[in-house]
Amino acid sequence: MRKLIGGLLIASFLLAANSEVFAQEKEPEGTVTLSGAWAIYPTAVAWAEAFQKLHPRVKIDVSAGGAGKGAADAIAGLVDIGMVSRDPDPSEIKKGIVPVYILHDAVFPVISNKNSALAGLLKKGVKKQTWISIYITGLVTRWDEVIGQNINKNLHVYTRSDSCGAAQSWAAYLGKKQEDLKGVGIYADPGILEAAKRDPLGLGYSNFSYVFTRQGSVVEGARLVPIDSNENGIADSDEVYETREAAIKAIRAGRYPATRRNYFFVKGKPKGLVKEFIEFVLSEEGTRIVDEAGTSLSLTREQREKALESIR
Repeated sequence: MRKLIGGLLIASFLLAANSEVFAQEKEPEGTVTLSGAWAIYPTAVAWAEAFQKLHPRVKIDVSAGGAGKGAADAIAGLVDIGMVSRDPDPSEIKKGIVPVYILHDAVFPVISNKNSALAGLLKKGVKKQTWISIYITGLVTRWDEVIGQNINKNLHVYTRSDSCGAAQSWAAYLGKKQEDLKGVGIYADPGILEAAKRDPLGLGYSNFSYVFTRQGSVVEGARLVPIDSNENGIADSDEVYETREAAIKAIRAGRYPATRRNYFFVKGKPKGLVKEFIEFVLSEEGTRIVDEAGTSLSLTREQREKALESIR
């Protein structure tokens, strides 16, 4: 009898041990939902596709709609992760949001390549005070005033109609908030970029992820307006960006002024599958995907390790 009981105990122990190993090795399954910033969307889609290949029982549902939507959806619990291309507001932190730094990029002023002021802009660039006079005070209304030449052309200013990181970041560079920006409101990054491209008198701004093609050149029909960061009245060679590589170099060197951080917003510390996806995003493989996609700038190893610490 004692031998029988002992045998049963050993069998039970082995069964429990095997069950624990099976549970640890069980393929993850479930759904993770993301919404928000257009700037993050292309990279998030690439991450999602890679993660789903590793874990076929997992579905990563990614939708765009602007940083404001991403933040609101995360706060309301409508999605697991809000994609937000701006710094978190203290009020969002008070509502339980845990921001996870995942990427960084920049916002660029953009015009049509048929704009009559193009040659002057590429020669002189635009100083910060002139940008303020265009987008904040509205005192500059003609291209003549921007480049200091008589071309007799009005200035058509475009801004974003939706709450978004691009507008907030552009406004922050000018010392204000999105609601202070003047201009005709256009929805989403693709929309404002298209409006600026189509209008020979137009001026807009858009994210790093939309102003360059996959091959690395500026999108067809558009040109980036140089920001005269050193205020010398000249568009220096390191202020004129015709390729993604040149823009990345300026951003990483700290020379380009309108940069910003991108975040995942999570309601409370991430757990389970959500945490696993974020850890993948901040892994070496996640970083390789960012660099391969080319639509945002990846973090350094030190920055990624710090971000991972924030969710542990």
